[in-house]
Amino acid sequence: MGDLRRETLYYVLAPRFFNGDTTNDFYCRERVIRDDPHWRGDFAGLMQRLDYIKELGFTALCLSPHVENRGALDYAGNNPYDWITADPRLETPLARYVDLIIAAHQRGLKVIQSMIVNHTSNYGIRGQVWIDRLPHKFYRATGMQVPWPYIFNLGNYKHHFREDNDNPRTPEWFQDQLYRDPWGKGPLLDPKTGTVLPLDDYRPDRFFDTDEQSLDIEWYHRNGWLAAADSSNTVALQGKHLDGDSLDLATENWRVKRYINAAVRHWIDLGIDGVWIEYAGNTDRNELLTMVNDWKEKKPQLYVIADVGALGSGFGLLAKDAFPSELAPWWYSRTGTDPNDPDSGIYSGLAVVDTALMRAFPETIASGNFGGLENTFKADWAYGDPTTLVTCFHSPREGPVADPVMKFGGETWKAAVAYNLLWTTRGTPCIQQGEEIEFMKGAPLFPTVAGLMLDRTAHAYFGTNLDFNALPTTKAHPLFQHLKRLNLIRSRVPALQMGGLFNGREWTSGMSFVRDYRNGESYAVVGLAAFVDQEITVDHVRNGIYADAVTGQTQVVATAGTTLSFSVKGNSAGIWILNGPGKLGQDGAYLR
Repeated sequence: MGDLRRETLYYVLAPRFFNGDTTNDFYCRERVIRDDPHWRGDFAGLMQRLDYIKELGFTALCLSPHVENRGALDYAGNNPYDWITADPRLETPLARYVDLIIAAHQRGLKVIQSMIVNHTSNYGIRGQVWIDRLPHKFYRATGMQVPWPYIFNLGNYKHHFREDNDNPRTPEWFQDQLYRDPWGKGPLLDPKTGTVLPLDDYRPDRFFDTDEQSLDIEWYHRNGWLAAADSSNTVALQGKHLDGDSLDLATENWRVKRYINAAVRHWIDLGIDGVWIEYAGNTDRNELLTMVNDWKEKKPQLYVIADVGALGSGFGLLAKDAFPSELAPWWYSRTGTDPNDPDSGIYSGLAVVDTALMRAFPETIASGNFGGLENTFKADWAYGDPTTLVTCFHSPREGPVADPVMKFGGETWKAAVAYNLLWTTRGTPCIQQGEEIEFMKGAPLFPTVAGLMLDRTAHAYFGTNLDFNALPTTKAHPLFQHLKRLNLIRSRVPALQMGGLFNGREWTSGMSFVRDYRNGESYAVVGLAAFVDQEITVDHVRNGIYADAVTGQTQVVATAGTTLSFSVKGNSAGIWILNGPGKLGQDGAYLR
């Protein structure tokens, strides 16, 4: 049976990773850059570069949402339309989703599929529920410039009749547009107002917005759209629409649950090993657990990761900033009912992303020191099982700097120190594609403001770094080699994977702790250095022969409960393993 704690995770934004077949390339209708289609990478390209991920030493592939999407800028998978179908812009005849899973498993890589359960696209759900609007091909505006490669109108340029809303739940008058009039010449009667189309400057809301009162309450909430003031309001965050392209599902209704559960069971049948739940904090914990328990009934060993996000410090009412605990990751890792008392409930079975640790990074790791991190680790008691946390330097939507929508832009050694910590502390480490070469360093994580093009963000196309001619340079990057060695060391030491964290101590330029798995079955003493060499002493360690996985040096601790002292070079680590294998891997810039 698998154990998420044994894994290290490589998160891929598939449409921007590597292009294996240009025939399925697709341009969204916003932020168009010629020769850089939004849907550029695909499963064919990912299959061709699975060995790249394997060579880095990662054991699991986390894949961005893969189901069929509909939206103005839907490449990131955030606007799901059909949970049962892989998006055809990712598939080709010889590289279907199931082929990707098989290819990954053949290489010993697990597949953890990112999914959205709290909202749909504003097209509704294919075959289930339709959302009233007019076909895009009839929209006209004074001075409108249709972006290339769209032709004359904003209807889907790859569809023969310029209409991609193929939902069989649409009324007959709408379905008729799937099979005629690609130019949108009309006439078309708006059944809501009686207006004949096309008509210049006719109500954009009828084409692109949603009349909330027309939403089917069996599927959707009708509580309005989220505003900045709602971020700390549990009811609003879990009951309002995320944005105009993302409509909030009524996940408390069994009709919604049945549909989502059937979809996840379908992907389990195809072989996925886990699910990464995006926007988990936008769904009530108990409703989410009801769904997760159904999935685990189908596959008990299924990995389930909840990317909850958080406010402030990430600890809810347990912290001085006192945001709602019901929106904190620790709440989702527990089953209790008291937001002031984590111990009121047991471990929920959800592995949550360690947002609180990321929130501590701007003033610590990202600034080149460890000062203050001890306080974050002292709060581990709040989680149902802190060894199951998923730890990141960057998550899909958050970075380790003061402005959380930005990628880290500091010196490389600071990133290396962050990875030294993440690979040796409790939890399962995860990186986003490109972190191994500081791809788009210091850029926005995603298009954050109107007019910001993908090539100026972390969603820029990564594939140019994976072309055959570029691969030697990519693999020579010091962080590539650094992560490769960290993965090797962690893979050989169960204590680093699954052990509890004990005897922790931090100071500005260093940190030390012990990882203990099953009362000494595997045991590691870790010392970390930031900007300067450190002399580290760890008290109360087990007796025996220790070997440093970084330098190969050995020491004997003759008496239990005494000390282990060692030196660590600046920006490096000492990883002393009781009865360890000795030096693992070759010295690099940041492990030496």
